[in-house]
Amino acid sequence: MPELVFFSGTMDCGKSTLALQIEHNRSARGLQGMIFTRDDRAGEGKLSSRLGLVTDAEEVADGQDLYAHLVDHLSRGGRADYVIADEAQFLAPEQIDQLARAVDDLGIDVYAFGITTDFRSKLFPGSQRLVELADRVEVLQVEALCWCGARATHNARTIRGEMVVEGAQVVVGDVNQSADEVGYEVLCRRHHRRRLTAATARAAALSPDVLPVSSTG
Repeated sequence: MPELVFFSGTMDCGKSTLALQIEHNRSARGLQGMIFTRDDRAGEGKLSSRLGLVTDAEEVADGQDLYAHLVDHLSRGGRADYVIADEAQFLAPEQIDQLARAVDDLGIDVYAFGITTDFRSKLFPGSQRLVELADRVEVLQVEALCWCGARATHNARTIRGEMVVEGAQVVVGDVNQSADEVGYEVLCRRHHRRRLTAATARAAALSPDVLPVSSTG
């Protein structure tokens, strides 16, 4: 039976890499898929992995009816044996409903990939709807790590290395942004609660207040 599957995890846990692997495996068997994405780090109309892999994709627009788009594609003689939707957290809830309808009415497997919560630990509306509708929710087993070495469970937005907790829910950035730009860092729950990023932890460790004092006698 066709399924709607939601692959979730923090940033930097290999979601896009898995999406590219699924695309490779199915296309190598002669299947044809449709790839949707939204606000990928590599730019419009791209599905990219931090490992350097990239493929073309269809950029989803605000208000676009994904079910109608698939029906139109099929009615014009196109094939769509499966759908991959990367950065699915940025899709609107109604677009998730449309993907679920494609599974039920068109018999197409849909594989959605995204992070569940934003930098404030609040659910993205798209991810919330996926949790509500998906036949399966798969938490990726490649664990991203906090700077302390513990399993990272939260996404933090940073500016100049300091964690921020206010601002728009969607600001495109990456875990590899320069310190002066809006970037992201994955943290364990304890350090997310304490707003302690790698940069602020390093600054605290280098503070003269905590350095040992040596005598010059």
